[in-house]
Amino acid sequence: MRSMRGPLYQPLGLDLDDGVIRRRRLSGASIGFACAATMIIAGSTAIALFGQPQPRMVDRFAVAASPEPAPTVVPASPAPVVREQLPVVISGSDTAPPPRGGVGFRVEDPQSLRQNPSTAHMPDDALIEDSAYGPLPARAPDGRRPYDVYAGAWSGKPGTRIAIVVGGLGISQTGTLNAIGSLPPGVTFGFSPSGNSLDRWMQEARRSGHELVLQVPLEPVGYPQVDPGEDTLTVDDAAAGDLSALHASLATITNYVGIMNYMGGRFVAEPAAMEALIAELGRRGLMFFDDASSLRSVAADTAQLQSVPAAVSDLSIDRSQDPADIRSQLDTLERIARAEGTAIGFASAFDVSVATIAKWIGEARGRGIEIVPLSALANDPERR
Repeated sequence: MRSMRGPLYQPLGLDLDDGVIRRRRLSGASIGFACAATMIIAGSTAIALFGQPQPRMVDRFAVAASPEPAPTVVPASPAPVVREQLPVVISGSDTAPPPRGGVGFRVEDPQSLRQNPSTAHMPDDALIEDSAYGPLPARAPDGRRPYDVYAGAWSGKPGTRIAIVVGGLGISQTGTLNAIGSLPPGVTFGFSPSGNSLDRWMQEARRSGHELVLQVPLEPVGYPQVDPGEDTLTVDDAAAGDLSALHASLATITNYVGIMNYMGGRFVAEPAAMEALIAELGRRGLMFFDDASSLRSVAADTAQLQSVPAAVSDLSIDRSQDPADIRSQLDTLERIARAEGTAIGFASAFDVSVATIAKWIGEARGRGIEIVPLSALANDPERR
């Protein structure tokens, strides 16, 4: 039976079942669905994680326990080698999405599109669409995507690769600073749109070499009694083509490669809603990361059908705040990667999680493991 998640985990998007999540493969013509063992949820508090919460955080995330059941940058790099130039759609908020999530171009060397590390903290003006909500991510007139330009660096070499996404950044000043200062560049950071000083922290994270995703609140089972907070994108609104809540979240920060779900157990299981969301991400050149907290998620399949980049988590790393348990989950993640070549894990920016992950990464590198950005392991139909 699904355990209920208390409100103080929710700022970190921990609407999760605990345990190992079987990999939903994103290669080839089809994607399997994730199967999970039942997770044991350890209650905690936001104060235990971050200290005294900021007022804005309390406004958005102090919610009831969830009963949700399981279910301008001058490029220093060479110009990209373009194999095929296709029409580019730069969308406005009232523009109907094209079929299959939008079109762009294909490049033989995606890494040639990446921002120079010295300017990675600066938004590329060509990738910004002005809106009533603020700057929205958009494909550039030449077809480049935020997903390509803001991607994190990695070796590009074959080998055993692991991506680790640490979410909840931006909510606590000290917690965010600790994560940025402790974790190596290969780790991907998930920022909350409800956080504080987001532009400052985005710049700090990008200067430190981190790739970013945005944690977007999506409708959970039991909504609105179970409420992810302000600007939650609901099933009905998305299916009706009203993506104003999504745009409000997207405009809170820049320089990210895509979004991931914050809660959203009902949303990710509804095809019509996910089709609208994925199509909008495709038009804007973003990816979707599924944290695999819902067994009924159709996100990966929908992204595959619409040719939008996507990735799925293999397991939750910090199902408890016991360092030994976190270490055990990380070792399991390594076993998955050695068996399948790659693996993806998700954690939250608890101090103990950050410290344990940082220590484990240092040891794993000595065993030949490369820690890579999330985009390095995403299935991307536009990269051929």
